[in-house]
Amino acid sequence: MIKRVEKTKIMHRVVVSNGIAFLGGIIADDVSVGMQEQTAQICRKLDAVLAMAGTDKTKLLSAQLFITDMKAKDGMNAAWLEWLNGDDLPARATIGVADLGDPSILIEVVVTAAV
Repeated sequence: MIKRVEKTKIMHRVVVSNGIAFLGGIIADDVSVGMQEQTAQICRKLDAVLAMAGTDKTKLLSAQLFITDMKAKDGMNAAWLEWLNGDDLPARATIGVADLGDPSILIEVVVTAAV
């Protein structure tokens, strides 16, 4: 069985299949702020989207963080670690990209989680 949650024009926010929740890319709502605050906003949004899927951040399996400025990685990591319990860290990749569609968008996060 496949469960799809919160349809947008181009995707569903979450697709759940075989006990795994696949979340689409999440960006900050206020992109006028720096990397650390955008990351903190995304983490708060992840809490809400994971809850819609019937799971939470303690069940994260993997994360891909796409960022436009590797020099801002320390701020991103600070917000990420403030959000997560150090015992429940997912497998993670941070990928530097040139563009996320708008120069104000500094980070986009994609995660998978057990349900």
